[in-house]
Amino acid sequence: MRRCADGESRFFSRVARGVVILPWLLLLAAATTAVAAQPAARPNIVFIFSDDHAPHAIGAYNGWLKSVNPTPNIDALAASGMLFRNSFCTNSICGPSRAVIQTGKHSHKNGFMNNGNSFDWNQQTFPKLLQQAGYTTALYGKSHLQGKPQGYDDWKVLPGQGLYYNPDLITPEGRVRVEGHCTDVVTDLAVEWLREGRDGSKPFMLMVQHKAPHRNWMPALRHLSLYDDMQMPEPNTLFDKWHDNAPPARFQELEIDRHMHLNFDLFVDLTPDFDADAAEGGTDRSAWRTMQRMSPEQLAAWRAFYGPRDDAFHEAGLTADGLVRWKYQRYVKNYLRCVRGVDESVGTLIKTLEELGLSDNTVVIYSSDQGFYIGDHGWYDKRWMYEESLKMPLIVKWPGVAEAGSVNEDLVQNLDYAETFLEMAGAEIPADMQGRSLVPLLAGDIARRLAGEHLLPLLRVSERAHGAAALRRPQRPLQTDPLLSV
Repeated sequence: MRRCADGESRFFSRVARGVVILPWLLLLAAATTAVAAQPAARPNIVFIFSDDHAPHAIGAYNGWLKSVNPTPNIDALAASGMLFRNSFCTNSICGPSRAVIQTGKHSHKNGFMNNGNSFDWNQQTFPKLLQQAGYTTALYGKSHLQGKPQGYDDWKVLPGQGLYYNPDLITPEGRVRVEGHCTDVVTDLAVEWLREGRDGSKPFMLMVQHKAPHRNWMPALRHLSLYDDMQMPEPNTLFDKWHDNAPPARFQELEIDRHMHLNFDLFVDLTPDFDADAAEGGTDRSAWRTMQRMSPEQLAAWRAFYGPRDDAFHEAGLTADGLVRWKYQRYVKNYLRCVRGVDESVGTLIKTLEELGLSDNTVVIYSSDQGFYIGDHGWYDKRWMYEESLKMPLIVKWPGVAEAGSVNEDLVQNLDYAETFLEMAGAEIPADMQGRSLVPLLAGDIARRLAGEHLLPLLRVSERAHGAAALRRPQRPLQTDPLLSV
């Protein structure tokens, strides 16, 4: 009995202590629940957007150019967030891709189907909705939508394509010219706004939109010698004869061999006084126009680099495959030199956020308006509807939400960006937007994903999407989709 009594005594003693401790545990649990229930501060969003940056020119995508380390800062961003491996645009050309992002609607719904169309800035756009939700917004760089941007508290945009050196900018106060390389100019505007221009009492959306690496691939002076002592890898299809493609693939004007212009695209013998009227071909002469606005110092440095190499080219007398290889080497080096400027911009912006104490609550996104042929199939440009043209990079760092170093295989589109920005900000997504928010993918929300957000039938007809839509299946690349191979 005594042992039983002692046991009972010890038991009730423990119960008594538990009775005393339990209220504290309940209070702690309630406090924890209350903290968890509090909405996190709405994140800032920095959207860094380049032009024609193919995913296989980013190291993190493990393409055939990875060995030359083209993008150390973008790779670091990917290591800190989520990389989307199957991200595509709806319309692979500069202006329409941007219009889709602004509106969350396909080109035929937002009215901007081709470069040269006029974008209706009076229509609903996601920046306007963010402003209504309490965000301050800014846009710097390439808009390519004509007209004065709406939905931004501050903006400075390039007219049309813009120029690489000493670019003009359209601002609310009028047109100005800024000396320097375009990538650096746009980055400096964004950094200045982050440090001094924004309303610090509000969360912000900053869009930093670069011209590079758009044709004609004019790098900053400090990058001219980058890769100069290297033989760049070639794509396996550099000398493609398109026998396994549909017949129209043989009738295009994208070939490095026949269509890439030695003077206007590759700068051979190109100077401000070059006789452009006497030159045959050359549909894009923006490099020549850019040289006419270079300062004497800029022009001297430019020609000091290219002049001796032009002389060596003439002395070599290359023809046939040898000429194609030379053109490819100069093209890919200039392209990746422009990419390096964009990559440095990413590093500068991330460092600025860290210095301002903003990085823990700022989503940083890197993307580009479409893909590009970097010698793939012997081509350049993007105006041919194959995967290299439609595939966009998409990398998202969202501290505390997107798992560092994660990779997503779902099919996503630039049609989804506006909806994603709005959900990040806690704003309502209008019913007439045609994309899907990527937030459940970023957050690893399997329940929402299985409920239909991004695990949809291969093809369905949807009134909301106005036709055949939702060509999305997880873990199934575009090129293996039999429907899309028709």
